[in-house]
Amino acid sequence: MKKIQAALMSVALLCTLAACSGDAPSDADAPLLQAGEDARVLIAYFSMPEDVDPEGADAVAGASIVVRDGEVLGNVEYMASIIQQTAGGDLFRIETVQQYPLDHDPLVDQAAREQDEDARPALATSLADAQQYDIIFLGYPNWWGDMPQALYTFLEEYDFSGKVIVPFCSHGGSGFSRTESTIAQLQPGATVSQNGLTISRNSVADSADEVAAWVESLGL
Repeated sequence: MKKIQAALMSVALLCTLAACSGDAPSDADAPLLQAGEDARVLIAYFSMPEDVDPEGADAVAGASIVVRDGEVLGNVEYMASIIQQTAGGDLFRIETVQQYPLDHDPLVDQAAREQDEDARPALATSLADAQQYDIIFLGYPNWWGDMPQALYTFLEEYDFSGKVIVPFCSHGGSGFSRTESTIAQLQPGATVSQNGLTISRNSVADSADEVAAWVESLGL
């Protein structure tokens, strides 16, 4: 990756500017990442389950999926794949022990129950060495104006102090809903970029160029 140090300095500057604008809080004492061209990138994401029959995709269209060459991808999974193609790095899918429903209405109902209960779903996947990464792209859908509860589990399970976290999400009209602030609260030692990317779930299927341009704008 080229110009990684300049990119990280830009991310830190964006975080500082965001704090001045009042868009989201930023910890002025958070350590700033200093890394060279060997900085390691992680693309961690939570997305819809993968086992959807593409021939029946219309039946779950509300569940926010992308079909490419007969393969069904969750919206955030698709965004994550474009990020990796553009910036490189390791992909990590955040999965839960309990499977989520594939149909849209039961899915959003379960998401609402988990929020009401402030649940922490058990994760079925784990990072062998989270500390090896310098930049963490963190992706998730906006469910009921918040991150999925599995993201709370993930962010409470790992310590990304000294790292740069760059959020990206799909949404149904609410954008980030200040989830960047929530991430900063859960990871007070990390620098959370305010230059994240959020795309309407209805536009994700045609967003490859937009996602790639966003990643390139970070200077990676």
